[in-house]
Amino acid sequence: MKPNVTNGPKRKSIRAERGLASAVAGLRGVVRFNAPLKEYTSFRIGGPADVLVEPADVDDVVRLVTQTRTERLPIFVLGGTNVLVRDKGIRGVVVSLEKLRRIKEEPEFVLYAEAGVGMPTLIGHAIRRSLAGLEWAAGIPGTVAGCVVMNAGTRLGEMKDSVKAVRVVSPKGALIDCPAEAITFGYRRAALPPGIVVGVWLQLRPGVKAEIEKVVKDYLHYRRETQPLTLPSAGCVFKNPLNDSAGRVVDAAGLKGASVGDAQVSTKHANFIVNQGHASSKDVLSLIKKVRTQVARTIGITLELELKVVGEA
Repeated sequence: MKPNVTNGPKRKSIRAERGLASAVAGLRGVVRFNAPLKEYTSFRIGGPADVLVEPADVDDVVRLVTQTRTERLPIFVLGGTNVLVRDKGIRGVVVSLEKLRRIKEEPEFVLYAEAGVGMPTLIGHAIRRSLAGLEWAAGIPGTVAGCVVMNAGTRLGEMKDSVKAVRVVSPKGALIDCPAEAITFGYRRAALPPGIVVGVWLQLRPGVKAEIEKVVKDYLHYRRETQPLTLPSAGCVFKNPLNDSAGRVVDAAGLKGASVGDAQVSTKHANFIVNQGHASSKDVLSLIKKVRTQVARTIGITLELELKVVGEA
């Protein structure tokens, strides 16, 4: 079966186009050349990918990785949240794992979730089975894979609290199952084997459905009251300083509501930058620079980015 291919304007040499075509040959998923990445990010910002692929399944990922390696092309997995794609986009092959959405129940209260399963979907599945352990993730919009790679967390817990093992497609196209004990989790990072995360085993525990639902509902209410969830954003921009909150620090520097173009520091939560309509990555990066400079000057703290910035300026 041929991949579902769409084309944008021509912009590369014939040789480069042949390499990209060979990298995606025979895939059963969706293939889009010159795909605007703003359609794939929660920020709604980003230039085009040379080629964007949505693999149909794990076998498709293996084939794509193998063929991309043969063509010596760069490959980048786009999680969609917690990322800012620059205005000129990303060269090479960009992968979206959103079609990998299978959830499988295993013995001893373990769930196996493919990479593209959204955390809200997974939490809903766990609640229906009266399985506790994911309440900390209420309101996180990202995927299972993204949460592992970033060791996503809230004040209630982190991804490392739930991970039993991770399945990765290595750069050579091999499937590797890595137990949690072999992964070093840190603040918003995880030292995983090289490759693409395609699935995660999560160790949960039996609970009372009504109690799990209440915790999730209460925390969702808290997030809606304190975070700008109705506007496009990439979540928290800065890592929390030691024993402090990045949002508090930015607010204390008088930067709530500060803007560059259509990029604005949220008036609801100062560690969010929101896209008010037509913000560019240049707008966002200029605003980040402004915030970091003013915080350093007035508060004496150098803020580190939690947001991942990728692509060509």
